[in-house]
Amino acid sequence: MSQRPVADGPSRWLDVELPSVAENLALDEELLAEAHDGLFAGLVVRTWMAREPAVVLGSSSHVSQEVDLAACEAEGVAVVRRPSGGLTVVVGPGCLMWTVVAMWPGPAPAIDSVHAAVLDPLAAALRIAGRAVVRRGSSDLAIDTSGELRKVSGNALRVRRQAVLYHGTLLDDFDLGLVSRVLRHPPREPEYRSGRDHGSFLANLGLGRVPLEAAVRRAFAAVEQRHEWPQDRVSELVRDRYRDIAWTHRLP
Repeated sequence: MSQRPVADGPSRWLDVELPSVAENLALDEELLAEAHDGLFAGLVVRTWMAREPAVVLGSSSHVSQEVDLAACEAEGVAVVRRPSGGLTVVVGPGCLMWTVVAMWPGPAPAIDSVHAAVLDPLAAALRIAGRAVVRRGSSDLAIDTSGELRKVSGNALRVRRQAVLYHGTLLDDFDLGLVSRVLRHPPREPEYRSGRDHGSFLANLGLGRVPLEAAVRRAFAAVEQRHEWPQDRVSELVRDRYRDIAWTHRLP
């Protein structure tokens, strides 16, 4: 990919989709730890889709500012917290999650350079797949719908000294109305949103999971396959953090 943020090494596709959102977030975090510790070179790329809707807080999100907890309870929507920054998102069936973990040797990269290095090739691959996707804001992908740009992908990252985790959403056939029901208007927004509510701001790509996964693989040249993954460490992270109410609600 352009401005490839890694040492020399292959891009490997990890075809692992765990049962819960908590487990998938824990796997992303542990892959970042492996990259930081030099346990693999190049990239690890993966996708997954939540089986049930869930609210995913950013690492610094305040629950009361961004989430309607009463609505979540009424809708049966779980609330979890991810290890990366950014604002709260809603995931579930019809929203493909994608992850890139990369070694980044040397000084910590500028955040803008990470966004460009990861999102530019993904936007290009989605255009090849048939959607005129553009980058907007700091880390969004959007499409033109009836003359206005609507968000189809929100993304977040976590930078460690020697590695980067970049992951996010690709709205494809998602219940966009659910977002309006369980999330408050965000405390900050990109300029192109112009104050629009969730229903007027979001859109689905409508490509289908198989073409979307092919676009992700194409964007990051993930030809080789990776089979092993850190099962024991993921289980520990889920137990000690991702299913811990104190962790999820640590910023009320």
